[in-house]
Amino acid sequence: MELKKGTLADVMLLQQISIETFTDTFKEQNTEEDLKQYLEKAYTVDQLKKELANEKSSFFFLQDNEETVGYLKVNVEDAQTEDSAESAMEIERIYIRSHYKRKGYGKFLIEQAERFAQKANKKAIWLGVWEKNTAALAFYKDRGFVQTSSHSFFMGDDEQTDLIMTKQLV
Repeated sequence: MELKKGTLADVMLLQQISIETFTDTFKEQNTEEDLKQYLEKAYTVDQLKKELANEKSSFFFLQDNEETVGYLKVNVEDAQTEDSAESAMEIERIYIRSHYKRKGYGKFLIEQAERFAQKANKKAIWLGVWEKNTAALAFYKDRGFVQTSSHSFFMGDDEQTDLIMTKQLV
């Protein structure tokens, strides 16, 4: 396994994996219209280029045997999606393609995020998880994350709740 830092040249791959993994994860619990509306806003080439160009955000593609199995996006400082402590790093996305799930890739990406945070002298890492994504909630709890708050997340017109999960780093 290896991590490859994402650049603007990767925008089409980023878009493909983002739409694929988000759809696979959330299509069953949302209307087709709400999902389509969200995807058309969140994962446009222009939006992803803007995210890739943000110096306070970093994308890392996970490759195994030259196959891209998913990616990690982390944010610091004002790139974080919530007002958070300067001493924290956000894990905004851990997206693993469905046929690669449950093979240790998510665990590997969490461990990498923790290393990045420690290298940057961050005291905590945090992320948002949809309250109905029980598999993800269990995964993060097993890795030492605890719920510290919540916020609204809109899937189209449907207001949903994301739980904010935080892990203190030693």
